[in-house]
Amino acid sequence: MAVPSFDRVGPIPPDSPVILSVPHAGRDYPLQLRAAAAVPVASMLALEDRHADDVALAARIDETLFVQRRARAWIDLNRGEDERDPMIDDGARPIPAGASATKLRSGLGLVPRRSAPGVAIWNRRLGDDEVRQRITQDHRPYHSALADALAAARERFGAALLLDVHSMPPLPGGASARVVIGDRFGRSAGGRLVHRLEGEVIAAGHRAALNTPYPGGYILSRHGRPDEHIHAIQIEIDRRLYLDSSLTAPGKGLAGTAALLRRMIDAATDELLTGGLALAAE
Repeated sequence: MAVPSFDRVGPIPPDSPVILSVPHAGRDYPLQLRAAAAVPVASMLALEDRHADDVALAARIDETLFVQRRARAWIDLNRGEDERDPMIDDGARPIPAGASATKLRSGLGLVPRRSAPGVAIWNRRLGDDEVRQRITQDHRPYHSALADALAAARERFGAALLLDVHSMPPLPGGASARVVIGDRFGRSAGGRLVHRLEGEVIAAGHRAALNTPYPGGYILSRHGRPDEHIHAIQIEIDRRLYLDSSLTAPGKGLAGTAALLRRMIDAATDELLTGGLALAAE
């Protein structure tokens, strides 16, 4: 049996109704990626949610946590299997005219075409078999593991929440949000849960935003089913809160940021345990 490309910390069935996921902090750049890359690994780091896994690991107590080890440049777990880029992927279908595929058109599909504007990752096209192998070995196992954990948490506690932890570059403007909470504009989680998390951010002295500019992607759309008592919320944290001034290594703010995430987890847990079934009726 193949070794999964993610780490799971915590048991199945979970000891908490909150499941944590960190899909974009992977720092494993496989040899096959480096051999086919047009740029050095350093040029791909912009795709990483740099050290978001360290924040989640410091925040968790008894929650089950999933952390993807593979770099996002290899495959993006927050894109659907059909979000394949015809500009680099021999197995991709043409993007239908008028289709809503902003991320894919901009080069941020299932396998990213670029790491930053104007920075192309690949020195050749990718074969259909290459991308299918990544889907089979990396994408599907992660989502299957999340689904199993959420189902087990709901079975045990009556309701479950996936907190999908990301980080973001600083938003423009001095009064911009430092934490963005995404729920697919109300489709992936109960409103009371979202507002409890927003309240924790504000109580910590930070500005929060809902869904703008990050409403959440494939992970929320696949796993968030509030009508079935499984909620999913994306948390985007400004990297200045927990990285050093170069935004590359953990900084002095990591402990405080982890404490904020811990308060958000505790608030969500309280909502799920005291009114989890009612959340679906909102």
